[in-house]
Amino acid sequence: MSVLAHVFEQAGLATVGIASIRQQAVDVAPPRMLYCEFPLGRPLGKPSDIEFQRDVITRAFALLDRTDVPILEDHPDVITDFGEPPDSCPIPPRHDPDLHPAIDEAQGIRGAYDRNLERYGRTSMGRIAGPDGVADLLQVLLDIEAGTPPTDLGYDDAKLVALGQDVRAYYEEAGMQLAGPSGSRELENWFFQVTEAGRLVRHVRDLLKEAGNHKLAGGYVAPASQR
Repeated sequence: MSVLAHVFEQAGLATVGIASIRQQAVDVAPPRMLYCEFPLGRPLGKPSDIEFQRDVITRAFALLDRTDVPILEDHPDVITDFGEPPDSCPIPPRHDPDLHPAIDEAQGIRGAYDRNLERYGRTSMGRIAGPDGVADLLQVLLDIEAGTPPTDLGYDDAKLVALGQDVRAYYEEAGMQLAGPSGSRELENWFFQVTEAGRLVRHVRDLLKEAGNHKLAGGYVAPASQR
């Protein structure tokens, strides 16, 4: 959307947008953008709060009168979470103390993943690997955590993002069987806040962000809402 805004502006159409990831707006520098630090997927902030959502839209439209572009304004309110607790998914006890906890954990929930696949007949895995390759994906993250450059492991930023999506899909699909019917946000919080693999993904995301030369991976290996 930010790139298209430049095209529309060159054609004489004023544009304004709402940014959920500030660095993206900084990098692309669209003409007018309101940055809202809200959980991803909820660009207008509080669900069912008409007045709050109207305020967000009003602040965005007010930028249309500005000609001192590019403009990037911050919405004054920050929403880090909506208090949705992580799901309570019983993870099997450690089986092999010689394995890293994240890899041992991932192997322990394989049965739940298989049951979910049998029940629904589909999976979101497969960008980099299937369930048999989860341990290898986690080992890549462990190697990066230990200081190995991702490129030495054959991973550019886009491939790292896909790796994170595969690991998350594996866990959340297993979690659907461990916890029963669950909302996607609760499963997301469970993965990133409770599991060893989720903590590993977040830590690697933070390391990549600190390195400064992994903008894509540092922003998308884990959602910005998971701090």
